[in-house]
Amino acid sequence: MNDKTLLRQDARVITLVGLAHGTSHFYHVILAALIPWLKPEFGLSYSELGLLMTVFFVVSGVGQAMAGFIVDRFSARTVLFSGIALLGLSAVMLSSAHSYAQLMLGALLAGCGNSVFHPADYTLLNQRVSKARLAHGFSVHGISGNIGWALSPLFLTFVAGRTDWRTALLCAAVLPLAVLALLVWNRHALRPEPAAVLVAGKHAVAAAGEGPFSFLKLKVVWLCFAFFLISAVALAGIQTFASTSLVSLYGMSLGTATSAYTCFMMASAAGMAYGGFLGAGSRNHDRIIMLAFGSAAVLSLVLAAAVVPGWMAVVLMGLIGLVTGISGPSRDLMIRGAAPANATGRVFGVVYSGLDSGLALGPLLFGALMDAHHPAGVFVGIAVFQALVILTAAGVGSNSRVTAVPKTA
Repeated sequence: MNDKTLLRQDARVITLVGLAHGTSHFYHVILAALIPWLKPEFGLSYSELGLLMTVFFVVSGVGQAMAGFIVDRFSARTVLFSGIALLGLSAVMLSSAHSYAQLMLGALLAGCGNSVFHPADYTLLNQRVSKARLAHGFSVHGISGNIGWALSPLFLTFVAGRTDWRTALLCAAVLPLAVLALLVWNRHALRPEPAAVLVAGKHAVAAAGEGPFSFLKLKVVWLCFAFFLISAVALAGIQTFASTSLVSLYGMSLGTATSAYTCFMMASAAGMAYGGFLGAGSRNHDRIIMLAFGSAAVLSLVLAAAVVPGWMAVVLMGLIGLVTGISGPSRDLMIRGAAPANATGRVFGVVYSGLDSGLALGPLLFGALMDAHHPAGVFVGIAVFQALVILTAAGVGSNSRVTAVPKTA
């Protein structure tokens, strides 16, 4: 295969996987974006609304760890297609909800759909993208996720504001169906790894005396899990209640506060684009992450203090997104280094279940702060968890430099 053909193949796989990942992240915040409509419609507290998002991410986290084994055993492509279909079905179910229990059921179904993406996505990228472009593949993967996060509240609030929240959810159901059709059309590009390679990999694992759960003995895997858990709690605070907190702290309109969140996500996407080049040229991924989250924690404390004008709060949200975004590709390369050969799906499934666990805990914690009328406490809490991320990244880095871990293909 010549360089031009390889480039075209890499670009197609990266684009398709990125679209799927963006769809997944779009659904992460479909409930959070509609809080101003769901709260009065069902008479719910912030804690009850937070519990809906907690159910989504608890189901997703548990399912993600299981999906990793399914991906390694069967086909990442098939698992990915199933997850996207479930997301579309969940939006239809949520749009027809007339009780809190029905909202809960829709959140559960959406969590099932979301659970497959990280193990399936990263397995496809590792199998189908050349090593020279893998860092950029991770960068695009992260950028697409952030674009999904950014577009979701804009789209849903726009449609709900002009029609109603049920129509907004029905419109949201169109996205996964369209993406699924595109993926099926290009399914050959996402074909499973050749059987001969998988068989050889199984023999290699057996020869080494390793079982399917042997990777769980690696300390670095659990350090990576802790990294995702803690960083996701901070992210959950931004996703779910940053906009509401900004309204209370700075007296800005909901529209301006929503634009601050969008600024955070778009700046994060820009940071990931730069982070792809930075990560590709570095071996000290943990140090990039530590510097990024240290800066983010300081900026979050400034927001909590409410010592800047409202327009500057929007800028600070963008800066937080930028510095954390820069760390994204380094984060994924750090995880890749922790994955033993032929266990990519399992490692990414378990490690990224930490992300869902943190996104499940965050809404409960920050929802309680909002119910107690402590909007500044939301940003203080975000800063605390961002600072704790530094400790886990340092642990992963020091462990990786001491322990030689086989790299995935």
